[in-house]
Amino acid sequence: MNLSKILKNAFLIILASLVLTACATKKTSTSSMSGQMQGDTYTGTDTIKELAKGVPDRVFFATNETVLTTASRETLRKQATWLRKNSDINVILEGHADERGTREYNLALGERRANSAKDYLMTYGISSDRISVLSYGKERPVDSGSSPLAWSKNRRSVTVKAN
Repeated sequence: MNLSKILKNAFLIILASLVLTACATKKTSTSSMSGQMQGDTYTGTDTIKELAKGVPDRVFFATNETVLTTASRETLRKQATWLRKNSDINVILEGHADERGTREYNLALGERRANSAKDYLMTYGISSDRISVLSYGKERPVDSGSSPLAWSKNRRSVTVKAN
């Protein structure tokens, strides 16, 4: 009696494990042409311009997020190094969002994204007097498509020379 109960429980555990394993999926990077995504954050380079030689001008964000990714922090470190060497240059950080959401929400989100980048630059010694923040929300998409890849390209902060 106990042996059949143990075997029954073991069978149920194995069956549950198989079901859970079958349900588990691993997110993989997708690519479309030269664009790539990790999760829902753009990681490609096809829309990146350079602030200066070897210094990308933009960082990308996940949906509804203002948290900087590892790649974004690396880009901003390069920008900070360049800005320290070029102390006469001021910049504008433009915050952008994708097309989803209200105009007001996206303007606020774009501003928070630009401020996130500004705060990070300031931790590397760039004076806040040299950095202006401007949000465009969803008004200036870099990709006018209506797909996850297009949305991920549009969720960004762009550093532009002000002078």
